[in-house]
Amino acid sequence: MGKVLTYEEALSVAKTLSEEFAKSAAKRDIAGGTAKKERDLIRQSGLLTLFIPKEFGGSGVSWVQLLEIIQTIARADSSLAHLYAFHNYQLATIYLYGTKEQWGALFKGTVEKGWFWGNALNQIRKDVIAQKQADGSYIWNGTKNFATGATDSDYLTITGSEDTHEGKTLVAAIPTKREGITINSDWDNIGQRQTDSGTLVFKNVRVSRDEVLSNPGPLSTPFSTARSLIGQTVFANIFLGIAQGAYEEAVKYVKGKESKPWLSSLASSAQKDPYLLRHVGELYVKLESAKLLTQRVNGLLDVLWQKGEKLTARERGEFAIEAAIARVAATQTGLDVTSRIFEILGSRATTKALGFDRFWRNLRTQTLHDPVDYKILAVGDFVLNDDIPNPTFYS
Repeated sequence: MGKVLTYEEALSVAKTLSEEFAKSAAKRDIAGGTAKKERDLIRQSGLLTLFIPKEFGGSGVSWVQLLEIIQTIARADSSLAHLYAFHNYQLATIYLYGTKEQWGALFKGTVEKGWFWGNALNQIRKDVIAQKQADGSYIWNGTKNFATGATDSDYLTITGSEDTHEGKTLVAAIPTKREGITINSDWDNIGQRQTDSGTLVFKNVRVSRDEVLSNPGPLSTPFSTARSLIGQTVFANIFLGIAQGAYEEAVKYVKGKESKPWLSSLASSAQKDPYLLRHVGELYVKLESAKLLTQRVNGLLDVLWQKGEKLTARERGEFAIEAAIARVAATQTGLDVTSRIFEILGSRATTKALGFDRFWRNLRTQTLHDPVDYKILAVGDFVLNDDIPNPTFYS
């Protein structure tokens, strides 16, 4: 069992790790593949048990505190922040969908054995079928894409459709090395290149009845539907972290270079050029605005979490709107910042070796997880018609 960190200790560790990750982020972005060394540093850091309640040996930090740590890592390397965030996302999934006996055992295992969790819970395509057996177990077959963090993970949350007329969605938690699981190293997208988000193949994978998270199960109570809301909040924090990281790197670069103002400028130095100052100031205002909206929803998530099964459908829906607002703001601000930093940086900063383009590529890739247009639509429907979003795996 590793050391149990306080929030202050964890934040300090996260900042130290981020400084280390930042040194190789641009180079690793080009290489892609699995960030094995960096994943192991996270394993050894004590950060993997922050979310787990104290009664099971974890730190029991709040969502506000955990999301601050995720955001800190995202400023340096959004792929690693994504992996770490999804580790905690799966732990929350177990808590929401399973029994106390199930998540208690899995939490203890994570604390005692240092499990790093991966995700195979994409349910947009129902391409994995679970066939029920006479003893109550299931045999899973099919392919799951966007299996973020599956590579080099120790445990997975997985989803499939029961082979019945209703096609009920099943979610289970199993070891990654279970016989019949193949993880393909086929993730080669323009951004988030070290999230190991490729495809995962199930071939006659046996899942016991006790490994299925069916009480209360997915989308069964207002509180159990909070998984998607956690996801939206996590994304907002990662997006904001990417944008902050891009902005901070751009400002640092400008301060550190010896450059002259443009030939038509009347400024005494490049750093006094009015157009450069305008871009720096305008982007800062946008970032601060998105930061405040994100901080608000982070605090509201802690309120929602404390309500537990007392959470009402209306309360759940109102939080969904708040999460949508933060997600939209972080998306739009982030895309603007990561694109416009080049107006601050100048032409010399477009060299591939510096890798400033990775911030935009990472953000552009992850913001397409589910369409932000539908978040805006939900906000408009709430404002005009007082309608709240229907709970799904994405809303």
